[in-house]
Amino acid sequence: MHIVFFADQHAESLGGAQVSMRLQRKYLERAGHTVTIVAPRMHATRGGQHGVADPGYVDLPSIPITADREYAMTWPGRRTDRFLDQALTRRPPVDLVHVQADFWGAFIGHRFAHRHGIPAVHTMHNRVDVGIAAVTPLHRPVLGALNLWRRTALREIGEQPRGADGWAYLAGIAAESRAVTAPSAHFAHRLEQHGVFGSVDVIWNGIDDEVREQVLAAALRPAQGPARERAPGRPRFIWLGRMSPEKRLLPFLEAVVASDVDADIEVVGGGAQLRAAERIAARAGRPRIRFAGRIGYADVLARIAAADAVVQTSIGFETQGMTPFEAATLGTPTIVSDPDIAGELRGGLWAVPDVGADEPARVAALAETLRIAAADIAAGRAPEPDPQVAADFRQSSRTAAMLEVYGRAIAG
Repeated sequence: MHIVFFADQHAESLGGAQVSMRLQRKYLERAGHTVTIVAPRMHATRGGQHGVADPGYVDLPSIPITADREYAMTWPGRRTDRFLDQALTRRPPVDLVHVQADFWGAFIGHRFAHRHGIPAVHTMHNRVDVGIAAVTPLHRPVLGALNLWRRTALREIGEQPRGADGWAYLAGIAAESRAVTAPSAHFAHRLEQHGVFGSVDVIWNGIDDEVREQVLAAALRPAQGPARERAPGRPRFIWLGRMSPEKRLLPFLEAVVASDVDADIEVVGGGAQLRAAERIAARAGRPRIRFAGRIGYADVLARIAAADAVVQTSIGFETQGMTPFEAATLGTPTIVSDPDIAGELRGGLWAVPDVGADEPARVAALAETLRIAAADIAAGRAPEPDPQVAADFRQSSRTAAMLEVYGRAIAG
């Protein structure tokens, strides 16, 4: 098959969905399929060049939308439609569209599928209502405008709901999909509950099988991740992700300072809140907080494997939350703030108590959980991740599951 992915952001940009798409492409191509990824052209510099030269990428004309030029936007419309149709004449005929976008990439992808009569599968990656509420107090009018844009861009596609909330928006962009998938059971349930799609397939984002084995071998641990042996010393906590409000990096650092744990704290990633995070770290007497910046995929996994615990701090936003699952697959436990993610991990974690929406109370609860985790690690009683998660999270198994969905979609 020739499968075309549609994304809001270039697959080489920072983000869990981008990592997932690169892995999906790798394993689909290994199975003999052709994959093209359509996304806005990157403006950030990579190795002295703008964008990435790869025949499997169709880079759409775009404008940067963040100060660091990491992320870009392509306006959906007839001009983009013509550019895309022309670009894809240089690739094999398309058998399936797989939309892995929530905004302009979704509009562009579903317009393409509708225009050419190609079956479409849609993977929902984003709780748009929670994400928008996290970055602006004007989230209701923003959602209203977003739904208006959706109805305009997709006016010929399916039955477009008239609602103005996040669920109406997601239902609209999935209107002509043959199948919808979600990267977690809790998100799939919410999509079904709110009428986004009748039956949503749960297919986790995965971890690269080969890189996982290499990381575990380098760490001199058995591949199945049994009991972790740690030398006595200071616990190592790692936080990974995009530095934006919905990820709650700043509350995490405030909790670290309040906890006064004798631990090493590493923060991996980048984003708009970096300077604010560095200011909090500079005021901290203890523990030591280090910023590693943006690093490659294999290095990220190696640091997760070397840590005593990963810290996950977003609440209600993640549709999966890849880092706790990557950690579990590598044998590393997680401090988990989101109860939905905690339930899906099935063990191997310290759950931060749910204290409601009061942020100072949340910070205090996280600080106490950090103290408990540090004490457990020092005493050699850290919880062990569920070994079944390691098996279920491998990309090879995720690709096999997605190919079953593709087959159903093509069969109609």
